[in-house]
Amino acid sequence: MLRVQPITFIPLQHDTLAWIGPAVMAAARKLQRCAVSPTGKHTASVVFLHGSGDTGQGLRAWVRDVMAPDLAFSHIRVIYPTAPARPYTPMRGALSTVWFDRYKISRDCPEHLESIDAMCNTLGSIIQDEVNAGVPKHRMIIGGFSMGGAMALHLACRHHPDIAGVFALSSFLNRDSIAFQAVEERVRAGNSLPELFQCHGTSDELVLHQWGEDTAVLLKQAGMDTTFHSFPGLYHQLSQPEMELLRTWILTKLPPTTTS
Repeated sequence: MLRVQPITFIPLQHDTLAWIGPAVMAAARKLQRCAVSPTGKHTASVVFLHGSGDTGQGLRAWVRDVMAPDLAFSHIRVIYPTAPARPYTPMRGALSTVWFDRYKISRDCPEHLESIDAMCNTLGSIIQDEVNAGVPKHRMIIGGFSMGGAMALHLACRHHPDIAGVFALSSFLNRDSIAFQAVEERVRAGNSLPELFQCHGTSDELVLHQWGEDTAVLLKQAGMDTTFHSFPGLYHQLSQPEMELLRTWILTKLPPTTTS
């Protein structure tokens, strides 16, 4: 079963603006999340970030509807955080559950680095929670759908390059993204980077297939190990073949250990 990426927003009144900044910061300090626990010993983790206007619970339900069986493993915990509601410029400043702000939905504009960097710091607490639970970073994967995939790329390329992998589904980076520069700098320094797994529907009208493909090309040119899968006729959606391919890749990067 497929569904189109939801878009949720709350119109703002003028007197709301005075408190919205502190409210966003307070909500971001501790992200809500839901998780699918492993059936056996927990030795690896996947953080799966939703798209704009969705929630962790919503993405979790969507994945469960698309896949048969669920995206569940014997040794991997799958975590679905929820972004705090914040004003979103492409929706004329209405509140929406987004990981960061955009000036507009386009590759040809600057990134909103202030909100991106703030959320990178916030999401880092989830990674640290998994480390505290005994899972090393090289046994973690971060990924997401749409905006969640872009957020995951910033985390993996700029802040947590020692994770096992990163995935981006129906996602893109702005043409001048700072993530490209971060990859180039790590490659020049001889440092390692996580492998990138990307999927994109050819009929996506919200995030064009070409945007996703160009992102993969630029990251590969910068020195990142990338794999890009096109899905003919798929819109801005998840599909079962896509998710089964993702499951296989996750198990390749995070195989069971002898103690799991």
